[in-house]
Amino acid sequence: MNRPVHFEFNAADAEASVDFFASVFDWTVQRWGDEKYWLLSTGDGIGIDGAIMPSRDGQPRTVNIVEVDSIDAHQERVIAAGGKVIVDKTAMPGLGWLVYCADPAGLIFGMMESDESAA
Repeated sequence: MNRPVHFEFNAADAEASVDFFASVFDWTVQRWGDEKYWLLSTGDGIGIDGAIMPSRDGQPRTVNIVEVDSIDAHQERVIAAGGKVIVDKTAMPGLGWLVYCADPAGLIFGMMESDESAA
């Protein structure tokens, strides 16, 4: 089963959003390296963690990341079902491979394949 494992809030002013969500929900925030990408730890129990990042096009949105066993195979499935790849497969060093896609109606989502050797 392929399940959502991570979410990303894309914000026009990511730093303001970081402060907002940390304050409202008491989430723990940690900047990831030198990137403008802040990891959000939402707590223990049922749920997933996420991140806040600047929106690439200035539009605010929430993107869910679904774990898959093969990015390449699932990209083919996305295209065959009428969707498209909008950000090509990218290595997340030490974590795996990430790709962003859109369904035929334009809904954006990500897919992640775990692979500690990704570089």
